[in-house]
Amino acid sequence: MLSARDGSLADKLLSYSRLNLLIIDELGYMPVSKEQANLLFRLVSMRYEKGSIILTSNYNFNEWGEIFSDQVVAAAIIDRLVHHARIFYINGTSYRLKGKLKAANNL
Repeated sequence: MLSARDGSLADKLLSYSRLNLLIIDELGYMPVSKEQANLLFRLVSMRYEKGSIILTSNYNFNEWGEIFSDQVVAAAIIDRLVHHARIFYINGTSYRLKGKLKAANNL
């Protein structure tokens, strides 16, 4: 278990901050605690203007306050993420679900 007390948490954040590319997939899929939201803010801040991040989520930015249970932290994370971002909105049927429905229709 990572701990702030023994320094392992800081070491892990530092290692993630140094990656050329950090991919965060399906943000908001699992509940995010206040502590986790603060850690994500620290990580995004550490990488701000230093490293690329690809982030996927099914939530719009205006819903991120609910994900993090904190509008201020959500706004700060969004501010840093979108400053130099290219944002892609993808609408449509899930690719995995689409394949299963197609297979079921062929039976």
